[in-house]
Amino acid sequence: MNWLSRLTTPGVARMFDKRDTPENLWIKCPISGEMVFHKDLEAGQHVTPAGHHMRIGPDARFKYTFDKEWSEIAIPEVAKDPLKFKDDKPYPHRLAAARKKTGREDAMAIAVGQIQGVETTVLVQDFAFMGGSLGMAAGEAFIKACDEAVERRTPLVVFTAAGGARMQEGALSLMQMPRTTLGIQSLRDHKLPYIVVLTDPTTGGVTASYAMLGDVHIAEPGALIGFAGPRVIEQTIREKLPEGFQRSEYLLDKGMVDKVVHRKDLPKTLGNILRVMLKRPKANIAVKTAEPSEA
Repeated sequence: MNWLSRLTTPGVARMFDKRDTPENLWIKCPISGEMVFHKDLEAGQHVTPAGHHMRIGPDARFKYTFDKEWSEIAIPEVAKDPLKFKDDKPYPHRLAAARKKTGREDAMAIAVGQIQGVETTVLVQDFAFMGGSLGMAAGEAFIKACDEAVERRTPLVVFTAAGGARMQEGALSLMQMPRTTLGIQSLRDHKLPYIVVLTDPTTGGVTASYAMLGDVHIAEPGALIGFAGPRVIEQTIREKLPEGFQRSEYLLDKGMVDKVVHRKDLPKTLGNILRVMLKRPKANIAVKTAEPSEA
């Protein structure tokens, strides 16, 4: 106990309890090291003044993408801990911690709303939920999003963010890769656009499946996109990788990505692409974000 603590009465000390101060009041930009006030970061759609696109969850993504209101679609339930997996803690404990942290049942969230006047089904992958890992629940959510798009006759836009397959579900996780391709094929059978927006990071089995099967591939600036990470590749080939290797701009130059788009410009870009693919005229939209409607 320091001298100031000894002079401060308990009642006064409680008035300034650390719990009254948000832990994320200031956020450090990974690029510049600049401290950004959280309100300013939110006003800039979680893009720092240096241009770094911070990782965001489904709530923020829906808010930034849809014109006005949107309706969330519940993801299907799946078997819990089918392999009874345990490392340093049981798999159900990890799931419970991730659900408490994100307020979501799993790494995927589905919503339907309008993007620049075009009704669209949107699927968002949340990296905050166990690294956005692809497991049975995420696979079922992807199929559900495809089915919703087919039923509603809407395009499907998927925002990817993942470290790969979920190891706690073993081969059951890997089975989701071919299953998602079947969902994409159903969209193509019904002549519905499938657009992928690659966000930081998109790696592993997600990159090896639905993330690279879009009709159009858009990426946010600076996003890490690849199968294995750059450190693993360098250790394997024992060579230094080129500057910016596996980043959005590098992949755009190599033809793996169609367009790199700033987060604030994504709705307009998506709207233009969807109208062209659906052969619809341009609409004058007064964009105003709002709270989500009830599903």
